[in-house]
Amino acid sequence: MATDGRIRPSDLSAVALRDRLAAGSLKAVDLARDCLARTKALEPEIGAFVWLDPDFVMHQAEALDRHRATGRPIGRLHGLPVALKDIIDTARIPTENGTGIDKGRVPEKDAFVVERLKAEGAVIMGKTVTTELAYMNPPATRNPHRTNHTPGGSSSGSAAAVAAGMVPLAIGTQTGGSVIRPAAFCGVTGFKPTFGAIPRTGVLRQSQTLDTVGVFGREPRDAALLAEVLFGHDEADPATAPAPHPQLFVTASEAPPLPPVFALVKPPGWDTADAETREAFEELATALGEAQCFELPLPAPFADAGDLRRRINFAEMARNYHRFAKAGPDHLSPVLREALQEGSSTLAKDYLAALDWREVLYAGLAEIFSHADAILTPAAPGPAPADLTTTGDPIFNGLWTFTGTPAVTVPVFTAGNGMPMGAQLVGPRGSDGRLLRTAAWLMDRLDPVAD
Repeated sequence: MATDGRIRPSDLSAVALRDRLAAGSLKAVDLARDCLARTKALEPEIGAFVWLDPDFVMHQAEALDRHRATGRPIGRLHGLPVALKDIIDTARIPTENGTGIDKGRVPEKDAFVVERLKAEGAVIMGKTVTTELAYMNPPATRNPHRTNHTPGGSSSGSAAAVAAGMVPLAIGTQTGGSVIRPAAFCGVTGFKPTFGAIPRTGVLRQSQTLDTVGVFGREPRDAALLAEVLFGHDEADPATAPAPHPQLFVTASEAPPLPPVFALVKPPGWDTADAETREAFEELATALGEAQCFELPLPAPFADAGDLRRRINFAEMARNYHRFAKAGPDHLSPVLREALQEGSSTLAKDYLAALDWREVLYAGLAEIFSHADAILTPAAPGPAPADLTTTGDPIFNGLWTFTGTPAVTVPVFTAGNGMPMGAQLVGPRGSDGRLLRTAAWLMDRLDPVAD
């Protein structure tokens, strides 16, 4: 909010901004100018962007306003600034993948998701900071709520930019917990869709079995607005398949036909959750009532899911990051070198066996989803640690990445130290719209708690 008490455009949700832009009561140049002003004021402290050109931003906004003045149809994201994680290729704009090895790299072609953004009238705001090659080495970005706390990783810059009001929307990726965790730590909505829903063409490949493009917004309807534009099929990404275009935003904006039912799941590693997290979920379950929220256990084989996901991740990363490893150990952080070494030593039979477990574990979720609309589980063991040498623990995220299920986190809790905490919801594959609707219902229901 402005110092004179007026609501600034960057104080509004993406959906509210979309409506004002479409109605003509807000110009794209005014929104862009406000986002740039906020970014200029906060960026030195937060460090969300690795590349930002204000002239480029304003040029796009001016062109969009001229287009609208002609009376021709406008795109679904007309005038909305969107930030991109710096592992997503942008034509004639640097994409350096968080590593000095790619310093000065400028792609010739846009990634699939960037093409979609431009086609729908989005303003490409800039490239956000990521961890080294989207792995675990902490970046320079700081948490907007308290700058001595980690923002998470590896989509740290995207989550922080949305949380700080620099942009209404941003795109990241998740291979373990790189959308859900930073969203929870920074107090925004993070949405990781069903595996294969959004093409990854033009995005740095770490693990072809796990990599998933995700989005950030203030609330689930914002995430639905952006994700719907990105869903699709691309022959260049074999994980995608032809399918009817999803109505994510309409579905997420509707009231559920019945109050949703939640299965409270304590995943492997539950003992790492801090006391505040456990208490928050116990209180939430009580508030929802036994008929609407009940605890269900995961089958025993899920105890090994973390190790299986790690084996796949590291083996595929060792293959896909071969060119980076060739640059020499001095160009890579110790934590990345260790992961590549572990991946290189993985036996083929162990890697293939781990792949087999993905569908087995997903089948094990069928019983839970037959009783509940969504799984309710923590997004992280606690609020963002007051430690800039870590990106936090993804222990409660990797399972859902491994099984390819959609997951969304909403900022409905506040820790005793004032830091946000997220509730993570998980649904069956392909239920993305319904999951976002359930998340919107929960966030609306708990809004007084979130305040």
